[in-house]
Amino acid sequence: MSTTPSGGLSLSRREFAMLGAIAAGRGEITGSCEPDLFIDSLACSDQSAAHHLAHAGLVHATRPAEVGQRVPAELTTSGHAVLGTLATTNRDREAA
Repeated sequence: MSTTPSGGLSLSRREFAMLGAIAAGRGEITGSCEPDLFIDSLACSDQSAAHHLAHAGLVHATRPAEVGQRVPAELTTSGHAVLGTLATTNRDREAA
């Protein structure tokens, strides 16, 4: 299942969970044009989702990184907005 917040961006539940983990400070990302994402020091099983989040401008590295180097990941301003919108949408659906 995917969720589409305002703006037309479609995210899967897995991507939503990845955003939540990054917001909680549990994510790392590699320096690369196709960055890999790690949660709790483990490689994400869906790197396509990780690439989607990075290319959509929802996550980025907290500091510059060499190619392949892991650095902490954080949500961008857009990432925080999307996460907040999706959380509100999911709460409303569950309450209905």
